Amino acid sequence: MTNFTLQGLYAITDPELLPGTKLIEGVEAALRGGARVVQYRDKAASAEKKHRSASELLACCRDYQVPLLINDDLALAEAIGADGVHLGLTDHDLADARRRLGPNAIIGATCHASLDLARQARAVPVDYVAFGRFFPSQTKSSAPPAPLSLLEPARQLGMPIVAIGGITPDNASQVIEAGADMLAIVHGLFAADDIEARARMLSSLFLPSDRNSSP
Repeated sequence: MTNFTLQGLYAITDPELLPGTKLIEGVEAALRGGARVVQYRDKAASAEKKHRSASELLACCRDYQVPLLINDDLALAEAIGADGVHLGLTDHDLADARRRLGPNAIIGATCHASLDLARQARAVPVDYVAFGRFFPSQTKSSAPPAPLSLLEPARQLGMPIVAIGGITPDNASQVIEAGADMLAIVHGLFAADDIEARARMLSSLFLPSDRNSSP
């Protein structure tokens, strides 16, 4: 469905880490460092502020030919012409999102630790399924934990797998080795002193030489 390659670093914004003008500055730094997907996530902003911020982000992502997805807000994604949405279990009907956004949109679904939910999402169809949290997470502190062993059977779904929740430079490699195609990261990326360098480091973990070098 999508023309984008869904593999690599998946950057998710946070209004506390990237307030005001730091939003574009931080995301652009992540893009320079190799981020392959950007998700705009802001649960508290007004509709007007979200529309303005998302529109600016979309223009930035276009410059790097990287897709911008909107978290949990199908209407906003439609309004600005975003590349797609990421939806949780209670956010919106996945089939309706596919109908409204069309066959070329990127739609991702939160599946927590459930392969059954992932199978249901695949039938919609969605473009990727997201599992987690795999580690203690500041952003997803209330999310149910998921074991890394879940990723091996998830690969039988035959679609890209996103891992989320507490992923840092210290544990990122083991998540990739367990089967994740993308690492969705908030604090582990945007709380870094040098966002571009952190993004480059995380992106480098997906290079073939790194993935094949494990003992």
